[in-house]
Amino acid sequence: QLVESGGGLVQAGGSLRLSCAASGGTFSSYVMGWFRQAAGKEREFVARINRSGGSTDYADSVKGRFTISRDNAKNTVYLQMNNLKPEDTAVYYCAACLDRYSRDVGDYNYWGQGTQVTVSS
Repeated sequence: QLVESGGGLVQAGGSLRLSCAASGGTFSSYVMGWFRQAAGKEREFVARINRSGGSTDYADSVKGRFTISRDNAKNTVYLQMNNLKPEDTAVYYCAACLDRYSRDVGDYNYWGQGTQVTVSS
């Protein structure tokens, strides 16, 4: 089970930190990803992190502004979002992938319920 938290309403240029707490499995066995879905659009990749946390990858639209990290001792993955823009407004989802380091929505096995992030201009 994955449970996201930390979403909310923020002004452009502000920051938020999303958390995703995992339970029911061996957290360190999973590649973790963050995705987002804006109203009327498809779900898209935001960031991913490998099992150890030593490798990360970002969508071009968030590179340099967002940071993904994980704490395997706490079974939690984070997404630090800085310099937020109105176009970052979306429901943000964390997801777990058992067998590959992927950007593809379809490769992820487990999903959280999502947390809303709204950035006002």
